[in-house]
Amino acid sequence: MTCRVSFSVGLRYQDWPCDLCGNAHTTRLLISKIRKRQATFFGHVMPREKLENLVTTGMLEGKRSRGKQREKLIEGLADWLKAGKSLEAIEATKDRKKWRTMIANAVKQGT
Repeated sequence: MTCRVSFSVGLRYQDWPCDLCGNAHTTRLLISKIRKRQATFFGHVMPREKLENLVTTGMLEGKRSRGKQREKLIEGLADWLKAGKSLEAIEATKDRKKWRTMIANAVKQGT
């Protein structure tokens, strides 16, 4: 049951993600679950030299589109894992134990 339903608050309540979850003494685990699944998928895809590897790293041939560039999956994961640069995260996927400990440490620390 969500915080909104347990407090019987309508959908138009403005501050419900922060206030209600704080009042219910719960933590927001959804973002950390999503990041963990993204990281496990990334660790699954990166050791192989296939198309999925190229797409997730964003190293495709051709011109980039105009305007503000979209954030790549690897950049978001590198920030979450506190790996510094994205290359450190890519190199960590080649060592399974190191990659799994990075994910476990990031999940323990939260978002």
